[in-house]
Amino acid sequence: MKTLPQTEEFDIVIIGAGISGIGAAKYITEAFPGKRVVILEGRANIGGTWDLFKYPGIRSDNGLHTFGYEFKPWTDPDAIAEAPKIVNYLQETLDEFDLAPLLRLEHAVQRASWSSTDARWTLEVSTPDGDRSITANWIFAGTGYYRYDEGYTPHFEGREDFQGDILHPQHWPEDYDYSGKKVVVIGSGATAVTLIPSMLNHDGAAAHVTMLQRTPTYVVPWPKVDSFAQRLSRTFGEKRGYALTRFTNITTDLAQVKFMRAFPKLTRKIIRRVNAKSLPEGYDVDTHFNPPYNPWDQRLCLCPDGDFFEALSDGSASIATDKIVRFTETGIALESGEHLDADLIVTATGLNMRMLGGIDLEVDGTPVNLPDTVAYRGALLSGLPNLAISIGYTTSAWTLKVGILARYFCDLVTHMDAFGYDSVRVEADPAMERRPILDLSSGYAQRAKDIIPKQGTGLFQQSMSYQQDAKILRGPLLDDALQFGSTTDDPAPSTAKEAVRA
Repeated sequence: MKTLPQTEEFDIVIIGAGISGIGAAKYITEAFPGKRVVILEGRANIGGTWDLFKYPGIRSDNGLHTFGYEFKPWTDPDAIAEAPKIVNYLQETLDEFDLAPLLRLEHAVQRASWSSTDARWTLEVSTPDGDRSITANWIFAGTGYYRYDEGYTPHFEGREDFQGDILHPQHWPEDYDYSGKKVVVIGSGATAVTLIPSMLNHDGAAAHVTMLQRTPTYVVPWPKVDSFAQRLSRTFGEKRGYALTRFTNITTDLAQVKFMRAFPKLTRKIIRRVNAKSLPEGYDVDTHFNPPYNPWDQRLCLCPDGDFFEALSDGSASIATDKIVRFTETGIALESGEHLDADLIVTATGLNMRMLGGIDLEVDGTPVNLPDTVAYRGALLSGLPNLAISIGYTTSAWTLKVGILARYFCDLVTHMDAFGYDSVRVEADPAMERRPILDLSSGYAQRAKDIIPKQGTGLFQQSMSYQQDAKILRGPLLDDALQFGSTTDDPAPSTAKEAVRA
């Protein structure tokens, strides 16, 4: 590896200043006040997803009482909140817990190399002042799971013929003027359901927005303000009310997902009834809101206070369920023979996945191929020493995983410090059955199944249940999959009984 100037040494490097990285930093610095910790963020701002996307209405699709941190109450009345409020919440977290001094913005990690001889990672980091080298005993990767530099756009025949504008939501210009335009949004996922009502019914609104979908999605109206949470806060105070709301919502979300998966036909009927009630009488619900898959085979879309259905009901928005033949000079020609006129086409067609921020990894000079690795407890990857990852949930709030995963990480490091170990490596049975770590039918997951880590069985299974993870990550710390090492001659012996738990 080339030698870089300006080498700095740390105990733990956290990569990413989004909701995972900032949350992990709070737990890690609290557990290890004496360790040298740094947060490296490749972009110029904190917030990750919530700062990157600038399209109209960008918001969470989970309630912030579970999407927010367990240690910091979400106090805004909006339980489903737009991105600027989430970024403000993250900035408040940095300030409140004195994490801002740890943050290095515009520090993009390009390569990370592990040396077993030194029990350290060496990171090549690009900065505005040039490349530098950083070493650390541990990496905690809060990098999310998709590419920040590009979204997914399939090939559309005739794209070059279209005379209007074509935008992908991931690259939406902040000052883009769509007032009075006829807009077609290609896609039916959370981005499209968010974007469409946000472009309507205000000064500078679009003239009309059509959602063009090949496949319908389950869409459910949801209260933007959680009145139950507000009552609990008034009755029990901010902290206790938040904790009670969080516990209630976690339990309710789990019950709902279990019910939907156990009774998919009944759930489909219930959602259809809700959709029909939210739309004008005679609306073709069975064409536009009848997915060919069961609930939670892909994510459900929430629309706060039914804003998406309101836009459809008042005629300012419409849905076309059809296949694209080609783009034309003035819009899109469909397989049915219909033509959608457009001044602006938005390709809300999804994202491209990329784990660990696309960092080139190597262990003792050998490049690491991520699809060959297997996730252990959803926290470590086989064959990668001293590297933890944060992968949240697809069936509930992403952030729920951060707290229990960070505490597991801290327990593991505490154990290693207590017994003289400076490295730990996960070994997975080569014969174990494996499948992609995100085992969903969604397009982004299917496209990435050959480039992302795998999951297996037992503790190598990627749980999508907070309750199950709580048992897994708070259970016995040690088992045969963890192989500890030391660069000293005489580390203390380690057994499962000796595990240190915080």
